[in-house]
Formats: sequence, C-alpha cells, structure tokens
Amino acid sequence: MLFQIGEQIKKERKRRKISQLAVANDLGMSRTTISLIEAGTVQDIGVRKLIRILAYFGLELRVRPAGMPPTLDELREDQ
Repeated sequence: MLFQIGEQIKKERKRRKISQLAVANDLGMSRTTISLIEAGTVQDIGVRKLIRILAYFGLELRVRPAGMPPTLDELREDQ
C-alpha cells in the first residue's frame, strides 16, 4: 500500500514539476524522506506526516474494507 501511495505522490510531484528538495523544504522534512516515501521503501512514517504530504499535493487518503473491488469513481481516476 505504501508503494502505491508513494507512486501517486511522485506522479503528482512530477506533474507539477516540483523537486523532491522543494517539497522537503516546504514541509520541513528531508529530501531523503520524500524519496523513500515515493519509492515505497520508507521504514517508518507517521500518519500525520503522510497526510501533510498528501495535503500539499491536494491528495487524500481513503479507507475502505480490504478485498473490496474498486468503485467506478476509483477506476475512472486511474485512467
């Protein structure tokens, strides 16, 4: 799951043409942390930190029951 979240963060950052360093500086984090999150290899990240990064890009975290198929809206967003 963190890998998918990281991919979406990276995709949005690149779409906006913002460097990892700029994101890190704006949020008071290290560039390494941003890089690890984008790669999905971060060992430990707090929910508040993750929500701050998502909010920075206008993204949100959604929760749904495990194993449920994606909604029509989610499928449309992926296209």
